[in-house]
Amino acid sequence: MSSEIRDISLAESGLRKIEWVRRNCPLLTMLHEEFLKSRPFEGKKIALSVHLEAKTAYLCLTLAAGGAEMYVTGSNPLSTQDDVAAALVSQGLEVHAVHGASPEEYNRHIRAVLIPGPNLIIDDGGDLVHMMHTELRELIPDVIGGCEETTTGIIRLEAMNREGKLLFPMVRVNNAQMKHFFDNRYGTGQSVWDGINRTSNLVVAGKIVVVAGYGWCGKGVAMRAKGLGARVIVTEINPVKAIEAVMDGFDVMPMAEAARVGDFFVTVTGCDKVIDEEDFLNMKDGAILCNAGHFDCEVDMARLREIALETAPMRENILGYKLPTGVWIYVLGEGRLVNLACGDGHPAEIMDMSFAIQALSARYLLEHQGSLGSMLIDVPEEVDQEVARKKLSFLGKRIDTLTAEQERYLNESGL
Repeated sequence: MSSEIRDISLAESGLRKIEWVRRNCPLLTMLHEEFLKSRPFEGKKIALSVHLEAKTAYLCLTLAAGGAEMYVTGSNPLSTQDDVAAALVSQGLEVHAVHGASPEEYNRHIRAVLIPGPNLIIDDGGDLVHMMHTELRELIPDVIGGCEETTTGIIRLEAMNREGKLLFPMVRVNNAQMKHFFDNRYGTGQSVWDGINRTSNLVVAGKIVVVAGYGWCGKGVAMRAKGLGARVIVTEINPVKAIEAVMDGFDVMPMAEAARVGDFFVTVTGCDKVIDEEDFLNMKDGAILCNAGHFDCEVDMARLREIALETAPMRENILGYKLPTGVWIYVLGEGRLVNLACGDGHPAEIMDMSFAIQALSARYLLEHQGSLGSMLIDVPEEVDQEVARKKLSFLGKRIDTLTAEQERYLNESGL
């Protein structure tokens, strides 16, 4: 099957982006060189669905350097960069992805990367795994396992596993310390505000920012909003996280109350209808809404379209909705992932760590094929620690080590 992309002539631009990533991703570059020699994925097919921009492309090329036959698509129609897709095709990879794909095209692309019969799956949000289990079950016997990149995908996997429906092992990459401590907090925190600021061209200082959800991503978004001078309100369903937000210096209240005062709204929960019709109708004129969760359901866009009296494009990636209350509210990036729909995603140095975890987890699945003993697998601690040690060395930092006496003190009871 041949690739389906926008325009192969865009490849040169995409290759420049990938080269910039290479220069700023020493972990992946180290793995790229190692894989060229060891060829751990020789003869294996990998289906990958991750936001298709330059960092993802470098991960694909790193896996291909290890001998993998790569079948690549994006995990969100608005995050695909057409020049990056073209660059991968120019390097001999099969790609099915176009920016702005319709739901029908998006599903066709997901199917296209699965049809060859993958041995490994690298997923972001769970769409590959879902289609494999619902429409392409005949291909499951060839699957050794897979890796899931994000919180939303892990929520779906855990539900499948509880119901006994998950039929091959999946590594919870998102749960690795070297992933969620940095990718979710610092990566999301910076890239969300990169997307908001470049798209809205409005000041954040002095505004009220409402952050829905205080997980690792929400912590990052709230922290960066505070750094930009905003007053931050957090909405939560978990009392422990709500107390944490209070002690981090933020206000906490229900969304129904926050909707009346917020200037910017960012959803980061993994749930649906976090901002709903009642909230829309309570908002003040000029409120700006965006989503940093994987799927475009956290802001109830379907209902917003139904109740709006009028819509109008305001700037690129900003659509205004006039409500029955007479006010206008504005949605960035169609309610899709704002850091990718309106920006370039997480910084390269952050994804260097996350994608190193991905690549090493994929190798781990191959090395332990048939002996994993569970359908949901945490990233092995030794992989987490290896990535952390190497990242520290690239940062030019050193840490202490325990003496033999200290190890005895920590490990012996003294009885």
